[in-house]
Amino acid sequence: MPELPETETIARDLDALVHHASIVAVHVKRADVLRETDASALASALTGTRITRVWRRAKLIVLDLASSQHASLDGAAAPLVSRSGAAGHLVVQPRFTGGLLLDDGSISVSELNYVAVTLTFADGRALHYRDVRRLGTVALMSAERFAQYSGALGIEPLDPTLTDAEFSALVRASRRPIKIVLMDQRRLAGVGNIYANEALWRAGIDPSRESDTLSANESTALLSSLREVLLASIAARGTSFRDYRDARGERGAFVAQLAAYGRGGQPCLRCQRRLVATHAIDGRGTVFCATCQR
Repeated sequence: MPELPETETIARDLDALVHHASIVAVHVKRADVLRETDASALASALTGTRITRVWRRAKLIVLDLASSQHASLDGAAAPLVSRSGAAGHLVVQPRFTGGLLLDDGSISVSELNYVAVTLTFADGRALHYRDVRRLGTVALMSAERFAQYSGALGIEPLDPTLTDAEFSALVRASRRPIKIVLMDQRRLAGVGNIYANEALWRAGIDPSRESDTLSANESTALLSSLREVLLASIAARGTSFRDYRDARGERGAFVAQLAAYGRGGQPCLRCQRRLVATHAIDGRGTVFCATCQR
């Protein structure tokens, strides 16, 4: 499942590649991925607009859109640009198997299997939303709606304004297992199973431990470890186990640096004891060292 590093990689690539690209056509092949719009309304709203920015929020890839005179968010008369002057947004949540793939004509036919939505640009390129299991979503939102949606998400772990004290208060306000708290998007945006496992291993903290038992020093170490692993993965262009590909269709390389996730039963890289793999904490794969992590 694309998490913060993977969606950040895709967003950065697309911002460089499709900034100012004009959308001349929209084709919806699988309408079940759409949210807050339908195929007809999406095509009507986006045709004639241009992309002004691509960025990430939590595990979302957000395309900012500049309005044409007749663009509409709902297929009616409402302009894509809100009354406040802010642009509308195409919001992609890849979830397990979704991704955005930029096609300059060199993409093989097999790579285009499972395409659900295609945006065609004036220069002949196309941007495909591809999703094998179609569990991800593509939503069209006004500026006001996106502000509401984004406001319900927690702070970004890489936000420089997030202090050690604020992070400590955030995690220690819950009695749930610390791994679950790290993955709670209402508290901390963008962290999923891979990087929760990795950050907890680096910080030496048992993923099942109740969050309110962490000391201030432990929470500081955890935030530092979380930031380190996220930045390292971004530098490696994410983690590819099965489906994740970047905007050019390439695999991420961070899998070679994983110390916990996917390594159940293998030696701990610190103490050489066998890593424990369990689904007992949150129903997802959790890997940790029973010796090193306390």
